[in-house]
Amino acid sequence: MPATPAAPPSATPPGPTARLAGFVAGLSVDAIPSRVRERVKDILLDTLASAIAGRAGDETAQIGALAAALGRSDESTLLTGGGSSLAGAALTNAYLVTAVTVCDVHRPTLFHVTPQVVPPALAIAERDGCSGAALLMAIAAGLEVSVRVARAMDYPEFRRRGWHSPGVVGPFGGAAAAGRLLGLDAGQQCHAFALAGSQSAGTFAHWGTPTIKFHQARGSLSGLMAALLAAEGFRASAEILAHPDGGLFNAYSNGGLPGEVTDGLGEQWKLEELALRRWPAGSSLQAMITALFSLIEVHGVQAAGVERVRIGLSKTVHDMHGTLPWTDKFKALLSAPYIASIILHDRCCWLDQFLPARYADPAVDAFTRSRVQVEADPSLAGNAATVEVTMVDGRVLREARTEALGDPGNPMDRRAIVGKLEEAAAGWFDRATIGQLAEQVDRLEEMPDARALMAPFRAGRR
Repeated sequence: MPATPAAPPSATPPGPTARLAGFVAGLSVDAIPSRVRERVKDILLDTLASAIAGRAGDETAQIGALAAALGRSDESTLLTGGGSSLAGAALTNAYLVTAVTVCDVHRPTLFHVTPQVVPPALAIAERDGCSGAALLMAIAAGLEVSVRVARAMDYPEFRRRGWHSPGVVGPFGGAAAAGRLLGLDAGQQCHAFALAGSQSAGTFAHWGTPTIKFHQARGSLSGLMAALLAAEGFRASAEILAHPDGGLFNAYSNGGLPGEVTDGLGEQWKLEELALRRWPAGSSLQAMITALFSLIEVHGVQAAGVERVRIGLSKTVHDMHGTLPWTDKFKALLSAPYIASIILHDRCCWLDQFLPARYADPAVDAFTRSRVQVEADPSLAGNAATVEVTMVDGRVLREARTEALGDPGNPMDRRAIVGKLEEAAAGWFDRATIGQLAEQVDRLEEMPDARALMAPFRAGRR
């Protein structure tokens, strides 16, 4: 009796890295639903507004000096005006987006995504004269990859070990965006992700210092380098995410949640979970700020009529922001007591509220210390906040928010984002230029050459 032939060996199913790479390499504009395309345009416009605001960052000049030290060419446009090298633009523009803490956030993983995704995409699109549709597709790919990898890290365990999402996961988003514009095939994109993972780093040891924002700038440059090196045929691991020996899910977490990378990939767009920030302040304090402005709008509250303010935050947010001093601009942007106080004094919250003239003002300081009480409330979770204001006339006013303006359940519409852009660009761009920029983003798919989007920034102040 003849022997039964052996069954052919079954092919090893692709891991999450390879599947993610195939998604990026095979993505087309038509495969992105229209609502998602519009959301990507919202996010791009908000990112440009955040970068323009970043001109006022205390460390922006230092990052610019580093960029200049890396290369003296000027082929890539800086969002502060003028030019820099490809690497310098990726580094500087990323820092601009995050410099004054007004960019996006993926709340479930405390991840600011756009600084790592948009600058590399803009740099390659400008260098290669890519279309607006190609730029839109690249940004969508970078945002989607970022959120999926971050979710798959099993954030509570990842955070318990001290890791910071932008520094660890950010390079993957930049590699996806740049790789899509460079036309990497699935194999090359897989190598780009592996090279991005080889540059993953950043911990919460730096909380309260500018280095926590440098993670975003370095993540942008790392993603760009990963894609460019992969385009040269440089090889790396075929499975950087789930490899048993040194894959990120095992090295940085407890094995992670690999299914989060691929479940519904191409059908469910996780980038829609991103929140935008209307105000330059800690992302976890946006619900508190939303509640304060509601009290101002509805009841006309202002500091002169306030006897006491009690603010409740979740323990996690309280531990990060509830007792932080307001001794410099960066800490003031993250200090819950100071932010509550200055909003009640000035009834607005933009960059002027975080200058030394305000945070060192004796009257504001005294009010903050004697009348503002911030507490950890065990009944609150995530970024939820309660605000109770006792007025000098005896009235007690309360407002509670579980979502901030800009969160997915309470989104900023295009008009609100343009308002943020106008506030950020005041005194730099005239209204006509601001309107032109908003219209270009609105019609991005029709733009034959994405360099037109960068032209106003290249020209500088007008």
